[in-house]
Amino acid sequence: MHTEEVKAGNITIGGGRHIVVQTMCNTHTSDIEATLAQCRRLYRAGAEMIRLTVPAMSDVEALAAIKGKLREEGIDVPLVADVHFSSEIAIAAARVVEKVRINPGNFHKDHLKACEQFARLTDVCREKGTALRIGLNHGSLGERITTLYGNTPLAMKEAAMEWIGLCIGNNFRNVVVSLKASNTLVMVEAYRLLARAMEEQGIAFPLHLGVTEAGNGDSGRIKSAAGISTLLSEGIGDTVRVSLTEDPENEIPVARYLSDRYGNRLHSSLTNLYMEGKKAIATYDAPSRERLLLDFSCDFGKMLLDRKIDEVELRGRYAGQGGEEIRLDGSEESAYLSDELLQATRRKFYKPEYIACPGCGRTMYNLEETFNEVKRRTSHLKGMVIAVMGCIVNGPGEMADADWGYVGEGNHKVSIYRKKTPVLRHVPENEAIDRLLELIDKEGRAE
Repeated sequence: MHTEEVKAGNITIGGGRHIVVQTMCNTHTSDIEATLAQCRRLYRAGAEMIRLTVPAMSDVEALAAIKGKLREEGIDVPLVADVHFSSEIAIAAARVVEKVRINPGNFHKDHLKACEQFARLTDVCREKGTALRIGLNHGSLGERITTLYGNTPLAMKEAAMEWIGLCIGNNFRNVVVSLKASNTLVMVEAYRLLARAMEEQGIAFPLHLGVTEAGNGDSGRIKSAAGISTLLSEGIGDTVRVSLTEDPENEIPVARYLSDRYGNRLHSSLTNLYMEGKKAIATYDAPSRERLLLDFSCDFGKMLLDRKIDEVELRGRYAGQGGEEIRLDGSEESAYLSDELLQATRRKFYKPEYIACPGCGRTMYNLEETFNEVKRRTSHLKGMVIAVMGCIVNGPGEMADADWGYVGEGNHKVSIYRKKTPVLRHVPENEAIDRLLELIDKEGRAE
């Protein structure tokens, strides 16, 4: 899919250029020194674009200070303002940074007023040469769209096309679009529908890819690689962000791998493949465990998502951290990695499914530590979907698939959700996991 060129500072997205690698700070933007330090690390790690949350108008001033200091140091990486709910903050930020990411559906409950504010934003972006990302996520589409189309990939596509139409009507084309979901099937289908709809209408805005709230560790990497690679292999996608509930520096090697692989600068370590019905038997000779994990996810994620195969057996070897040979044939690790990929592609659930945001400047508690503890204490709940979300901005909406949700409120308090309904509010953080487990156990006994 050949797309138009979008300029964000010194970076061009689309137009047949390389796949741009992005990440996001998890510091508070108001903490200028901490954010500067993280931006420096992310830039050195290879981030080509860095996003920062802008929850308040005062953060726009902090954003300007951060940008100014980075430019003084010769760091010219484009900065992206991440704005929710306030169109006025988005408009102010568009005068400062190279790109603004918004979900226009949450600009205002009144759709006409949201459209008016969106037009104002595109006017400022045009004036300042600022790029705009229309970022729509599964579960946070707004009542008007979900009433018409449900909370579905079709709804995501329809919402995106509506805002794309407004951009074109306002003669503004410096636009990137994203339709993220934590469910890889929903994510892939939404992007495919959007790519097809744009092609039918002669529109070619670049697409930003990501599996949102993918979690951490092997699961987060496998889930992200499987979903993103499926689309990149079809020529869909111009820039990527791998969302991990870890230090954002850890996202960059995974995103760089995807950019290099689908930019034809890197090839899989798969050495042999044969089929037994709808079972694939794959042999690898990988230079590291992470390379094996990513190669395997990309080689077979699409086949599993599209139901071309039903299972995959992993054989061969990879080099351990000390250079030693680790054999896969018949090993526990081979079975584990196959199970992880089957779960990532929604073909088999051998453990709980976790939805966890990567954290950002809106997060008011130790998200990574809490998520790991939730995982440890709920590991026996096979097939249950549990969300751990940093804040109430995206949390309640974007954990749309979850059975239970743990959402930070700030001030060391937590809300606990049963599906989309808050069942406990203002729970002290040090009690929240216990209360969550009590509710899950109580419901289980009631059943």
